[in-house]
Amino acid sequence: MTAGTLRVVLAALAALLALAGCTAGPPTAAAAPIGERAVRVTTTTNFITDTVRRIGGDRVEVTGLMGPGVDPHLYRASAQDVRALREADIVFYGGLGLEGKMADLLADLAQHQTTTAVTDGIPREALLPAPGGAPGQYDPHIWFDVTLWEQVSATIAATLSERDPQHAATYRQNLDAYRSELRALDTEVRTRIAAIPPAHRLLVTSHDAFAYFGRRYGIEVAAIQGISTAAEATTADVERVADLLASRAVPAVFVETSVPRQTIDALLAAAARRGQQARVGGELFTDAAGAPDTPEGSYIGMLRANAGRIADSLSATTVTQGG
Repeated sequence: MTAGTLRVVLAALAALLALAGCTAGPPTAAAAPIGERAVRVTTTTNFITDTVRRIGGDRVEVTGLMGPGVDPHLYRASAQDVRALREADIVFYGGLGLEGKMADLLADLAQHQTTTAVTDGIPREALLPAPGGAPGQYDPHIWFDVTLWEQVSATIAATLSERDPQHAATYRQNLDAYRSELRALDTEVRTRIAAIPPAHRLLVTSHDAFAYFGRRYGIEVAAIQGISTAAEATTADVERVADLLASRAVPAVFVETSVPRQTIDALLAAAARRGQQARVGGELFTDAAGAPDTPEGSYIGMLRANAGRIADSLSATTVTQGG
């Protein structure tokens, strides 16, 4: 081989290596052995973060991207978030379009490392179609049915066990304990909602996050916006729900921690014009749990708080303005 030919071959090889580096993306933790170190996990919503910590226990080191009051429908990953995602052994996210602005990033990560949508283990027949969506699009707010969240927990445990098989027994033990708590919570929520007078069993919120809750616990739901807060509410939406409020004489509506309350204020004004003096029954946790180190900062605490506020407000003959 002549020197000129060798230079051509080496140049071609260098180009191929450079191309491979571009298509492979930044290095990730995909192939890093776990051993006895903690499993590095990055999560999206804070109630996924809480559940991973419950199942992973001391075996996991969790970085949660979204805190209390954060709307996952609108969330965009920062450069720091991307770094945390790429350095993780496992990425857990909601799926079903919940983290809509992160879809391309999550799809790219899935090519290089363990990336799990926690809703993947739920049978499609158990999911609710997205209102007005294309075939195969589903409502992502499955966490409001505790029985579906139990399936999510099993998916988390299975993913941790696959990535860290040496400690699979620990994950199974933690899952079993968590399941017992979830089943008790499911019974508690059902009992609280069943105590609401049937005529007042209508849950009105800003966006359509409670369809699974309504199906599981026997309460009708209505919302001004659709399942994603990315869709703007219209005057017609407000008037439609105001008509329903007035016709049913529902005493309370609810604001959400992760959604501005302007649409609820507009709804109350529209209902008042119809002679219905509804009030804000409280603030519900919808797309995010509460602050860390508070009872509402966990998945179980969030559901318990919501059920209590809904039951107390809709059972009351009068409702005090505020949360």
